[in-house]
Amino acid sequence: MRVPLLDLSEQYRQLSGQLRTRIDAVLASQQFILGPNVERFENAICRFTGAAHAIGVSSGTDALLAILMAMGISRGDAVVTTAYSFFATAGCIARLGAIPLFVDIEPATCNISAQALEAFLREKCERKNDVVIVRESGATLRAIVAVHLFGLCCDMNAIHRISEEYQLDVVEDAAQAIGAEFPFQSGTRQAGTMAECGCFSFYPSKNLSAAGDAGMIVCRDAEFAKRVRIYRQHGMEPRYIHHVIGGNFRLDEIQAAILDVKLPHLSSWSASRRAAADFYHEEFKRAGLAKGIVLPSEPYRNSGLTNHHIYHQYVIRTPKRDALREHLTKREIETAIYYPLGLHEQECFAYLGHKPDDFPEAKRAARETLALPIYPEISHEAQRYVVNAIAEFFE
Repeated sequence: MRVPLLDLSEQYRQLSGQLRTRIDAVLASQQFILGPNVERFENAICRFTGAAHAIGVSSGTDALLAILMAMGISRGDAVVTTAYSFFATAGCIARLGAIPLFVDIEPATCNISAQALEAFLREKCERKNDVVIVRESGATLRAIVAVHLFGLCCDMNAIHRISEEYQLDVVEDAAQAIGAEFPFQSGTRQAGTMAECGCFSFYPSKNLSAAGDAGMIVCRDAEFAKRVRIYRQHGMEPRYIHHVIGGNFRLDEIQAAILDVKLPHLSSWSASRRAAADFYHEEFKRAGLAKGIVLPSEPYRNSGLTNHHIYHQYVIRTPKRDALREHLTKREIETAIYYPLGLHEQECFAYLGHKPDDFPEAKRAARETLALPIYPEISHEAQRYVVNAIAEFFE
């Protein structure tokens, strides 16, 4: 049996008629950039997430970049984030001339460790004139970027407490977690809506996927939303008048139309992913593998939340990761490694002076994590084949 990591063909088969109708309508209108489909999709995202404002952009990376630009982050500033994430999390900080500062992750969830974050601020920063200064560089620490990895929210209650104590803005990188819920303070909140602003990616492999690159910014404040919209169009307001230098971060009409067709199905797709994860869990227990590998953590499962985890990826851990992956490849089972290096180990960040062991949990996760096939339509037969192949390897 061949088991792909992701298969979008059934999703397209079910929605192809609606998708073609909406795409044809865009082609007939000849309005391709920031038109009615973008506005309609932005409004739909506000309703879905509970965000006050939504701004469609060209990718998840550009969403994060535009946020940081609108916050005024630049040379002389620093932003603290996780050492284990997709490159764009730190790359966007560095592109603005700011310093990306890393802290380690929780081993169970692979999300940023609030304990490590608090220790970093206490031991390596100091307050001067109501701002936080990084002792080593003298840079002004401006914000925390919290990444909700693999479809599971960070501990936003702890991060919110820390950010309030140090008066730092928080940006939620929710590129992998649209629809994920968290028991935030006194009520349930969705990923991306628990801080000043958040960003999503609609890359084709995401739970809500475009036919190409697309992204979204959500925020609370109307003035900040207005500023982001200006940065989205080269810093232009009104037309051809530029008070700031922005970028070409616009979401196009075809991608917005596609996403607008898919959004109403996202909740059921998330439910199917959770059901698939539950089935994996049971099959691994049945096969006696619960102790041989580390299964994904579900810290909010008993909190009464429906979307406590939306399983963008189903990631297991084992010290024998590379050999296991080779074995599964021979059985025609696709897997993926997210991510083979911690951000502090990437060559382009060598100038920061980190050693591989500076963030031991991030380093260990990079060497142990393996994403298994998961998507809404995956069959139990395919999942049993995957689990049996893993059991065969350990036997």
